[in-house]
Amino acid sequence: MKFKRIFFIVTDGLGIGPEPRQEEFGDKGANSLLHASEALPLEIPTWKSLGITEIAKVAGHNARVKKPLAYVGTIHEMSNGKDTLTGHWEMMGIYTKTPNPQFTEKGFPDDLVAELSKAWDGRKIIGNRNASGTVILAELGHQHMETGDMIIYTSPDSTLQIIGDEKTLGVEKLNAYAKKAREICSSKPEWNVARVISRPFVYENGKFTRTFNRHDFANKPTGHIIMEDLQKAGIEVVAVGKINDIFTGVGVDKNYGPASDDENMDIAIDIAASDSKNQFIFVNLVQFDSHYGHREDPVGYSQNVSRLDIKLAKLINAMKEDDLLIMTSDHGNDPTFGPDHTREALPLTIFSKSFKSPKVLGTLKGLGTAGNIVAKNFGVPLVETGEDIFDILV
Repeated sequence: MKFKRIFFIVTDGLGIGPEPRQEEFGDKGANSLLHASEALPLEIPTWKSLGITEIAKVAGHNARVKKPLAYVGTIHEMSNGKDTLTGHWEMMGIYTKTPNPQFTEKGFPDDLVAELSKAWDGRKIIGNRNASGTVILAELGHQHMETGDMIIYTSPDSTLQIIGDEKTLGVEKLNAYAKKAREICSSKPEWNVARVISRPFVYENGKFTRTFNRHDFANKPTGHIIMEDLQKAGIEVVAVGKINDIFTGVGVDKNYGPASDDENMDIAIDIAASDSKNQFIFVNLVQFDSHYGHREDPVGYSQNVSRLDIKLAKLINAMKEDDLLIMTSDHGNDPTFGPDHTREALPLTIFSKSFKSPKVLGTLKGLGTAGNIVAKNFGVPLVETGEDIFDILV
């Protein structure tokens, strides 16, 4: 064991541009980080010092960093997808050959909707189309509160999303309905979306606001994952943000549920400042995707990157000499490219205060490359969804 703790941070929806299969996925030209930086200049002194501008184009940051403080590289995903589960699962060892079904063109089929209505106490179902969650909430939120009709919609990835008012329906009832929906969707391959998402909201001062009490009911991992081996090896797996939902609790010892990116980074910073040992801290930062990519807000996206940089500096300051930081992404979500996820190259940043001569790693195959660093450090089996670069980290 070279490192006592590994902080593994996923910038959900942060891509860095061209990769070999972009055109195949209809995403030629997408570059999340570059286009956000063009909308509003990024303030990223920490990430720049680590080397992000050595692998990614960032508007206004053209000067080279002579001696990056971290190993940096570009990852090309192996799996056939561009969504949250596909990316995170590949990190931990699962190759997705066949993507889960999507319902963006016509909404969910009548027979599935009928099963949902029956399971939801006979409530009428409204919405049922591919839509922005905030747009469909503004359109149908009052009807839901007044009649109890249930709003469902899908997004450009494999999801069934359910909207409910925290006051008139309640989070507990909404989650119960989502759990039933998960069971129904999993009963047939043609209905088996990757995630069923409960989307609670509040209506205050004439405004609809989605809360952080959302809950993802994902498919269970389809294969063995690194996190299970870490548990067997006595390494505590700490999930922060959406991680527990993404892996349906498999391989998780301690869970800090969904919150803002700032709050999730604060949890990691607090852990780094403690004297804990033998931990794998797995953090998802969802707002690049949920708040800015899907909502086509490049300015907000840029601001979130700059806020992350401030937190990143605090995390590094709190880290011990025998801690390791790994940062990567699960997919892109270019906020100037429409509301869909985008297939892009993904950044990899690897930092430790103990590193003597970090360098640019070039292009790497598979997000399991990041996972294999974790696996090899803690002495558990490597996965086939990435390369083994652990021994060059000196």
